[in-house]
Amino acid sequence: MQSTSELSLLSLIWDASIPVQIVMLILMGVSVLSWTYIFSKRAALRRADEQTRRFEDDFWAGGDLTVLQQAIASRRNEHGALARIFDAGMTEFVKARRSTGAGDTLLDAPRRAMRAAYQREMDSLESHLNFLASTGSVSPYVGLLGTVWGIMHAFMGLSTMQQATLAAVAPGIAEALIATAIGLFAAIPAVVAYNRYTNEIDRLSIRFDSFVDEFLNILQRQVH
Repeated sequence: MQSTSELSLLSLIWDASIPVQIVMLILMGVSVLSWTYIFSKRAALRRADEQTRRFEDDFWAGGDLTVLQQAIASRRNEHGALARIFDAGMTEFVKARRSTGAGDTLLDAPRRAMRAAYQREMDSLESHLNFLASTGSVSPYVGLLGTVWGIMHAFMGLSTMQQATLAAVAPGIAEALIATAIGLFAAIPAVVAYNRYTNEIDRLSIRFDSFVDEFLNILQRQVH
């Protein structure tokens, strides 16, 4: 083992036992993947919020819904989740009106279409959140596993020494504690991002759900 004057982060990782190194490698990989999801999800939610706000402005501007639906249908991916929900409902409403004419049952098809589109959009927005949640809850325990193994390995090494000193055991304990530090480094940002993104998705979900009800009311007035 190294003396305390020679301790450094890289040397402690390099000189750690193989099981501890494996734990560190897993946690580093999880951390990199977690940060990738954090940044990509941040960009996706910001884009979804901007697209939703833009579509709401267009929808409540009072223009022709058929013209709006045709504009959205030509570039569905550029208009965002709420526009795609509207497009699904409007498409089914037009089809149902051509085939059945009028009546309360005319709204059943657009209602089902919008609910299905709503669920697809929510599934897309919530993608990778489970990974962040799992990272936040499991990573500290994985790091603790590496720490326990490293400390156990350090004390087992003392059995071959005639004189046990703090300087002799300190490097082994230090390298073991790095595993817990890496686990916390992976877990804390994942937990913070998960809580923040879940809140943002919940707010978008409320906006989507409110729009579906309001749009159905508009269609109902057109039917009657």
